[in-house]
Amino acid sequence: MRVAILTSGGDCPGINATIRGVCKTAINHYGMEVLGIHSGFQGLLTCDAELLTDKSLSGLLNLGGTILGTSREKPFKKGGIMPDVDKPALIEENIRKLGIDCLVCIGGNGTQKTAAKLSARGVNVVSVPKTIDNDIWGTDFSFGFDSAVNIATDAIDRLHSTASAHKRVMVIEVMGHKAGWIALYSGMAGGGDVILIPEIPYHINNIADTILNRLKRGKPYSIVVVAEGISTGDNKRAAVHIAQEIEFATGIETRETVLGYIQRGGSPTPFDRNLSTRMGGHATELIVNGSYGRMVALSGDKIGSIPLQEVAGKLKLVTEAHDLVVQGRRMGICFG
Repeated sequence: MRVAILTSGGDCPGINATIRGVCKTAINHYGMEVLGIHSGFQGLLTCDAELLTDKSLSGLLNLGGTILGTSREKPFKKGGIMPDVDKPALIEENIRKLGIDCLVCIGGNGTQKTAAKLSARGVNVVSVPKTIDNDIWGTDFSFGFDSAVNIATDAIDRLHSTASAHKRVMVIEVMGHKAGWIALYSGMAGGGDVILIPEIPYHINNIADTILNRLKRGKPYSIVVVAEGISTGDNKRAAVHIAQEIEFATGIETRETVLGYIQRGGSPTPFDRNLSTRMGGHATELIVNGSYGRMVALSGDKIGSIPLQEVAGKLKLVTEAHDLVVQGRRMGICFG
């Protein structure tokens, strides 16, 4: 068999470990050929591919980013490269031209949607979920999330000492446009006093009361963790908006920090390396069994898979019933 693999959307720690997991299993255990497609679906449109070997996979386990490169090309949407071409038809033609028996797509929600549409057109597709936001429906965790939470938690830990020294409120903004998983997990792990996520509405008076009540109890500083996607009502960044509102409502000096793309970079954590390896290996097993049109998924401690059609267009969001939210509120943490 000849398998092709691509990475699409934003980069994150663990992609290379997943490529390694897929390819080493395919090449060493099953004797398959593996093509690496460069720059995501854009590479499928231009036939930008290379043959991957066991040697070319050395050193990938702890390497951040993606050796194949990535793009946000969406072949089922207008725009991008070749806007006047029937891009799905061209992809199918190039898959035949390159002799590809199955396409492995590593990516986030947009990639899963594209993979599902290709599968519906008869292309043999297997996908692996990838996102630091942890918002892909159907899998308990996706690789990249644990690494991002570790980076965000370390940043929050470092802000405690500065906030304490200056008796300030420190607002730290982490990634998460629609889902607040990074803010929730890092905020709880880092001892945040206020955690704001897109799924739970907030009122600035509740936040101000929490901070002022801490001051009355002899706690002169507070840490506020916000997801970038919370509603602000203006065009300001979430951290800037919340910092200004807090300072106005409390009179306490407030400063903001935006982590940004730092959360995406660097080496994956051991958890993410092992999750990537397991997911990559299972993707190859799906190919061997002819189980196409499926996404690899983690459920509990088991790696399995679910139909791509069930995943496409859905988001996994934080609910107020999540045990970290429930426990946080019991401990006096404000969620808005």
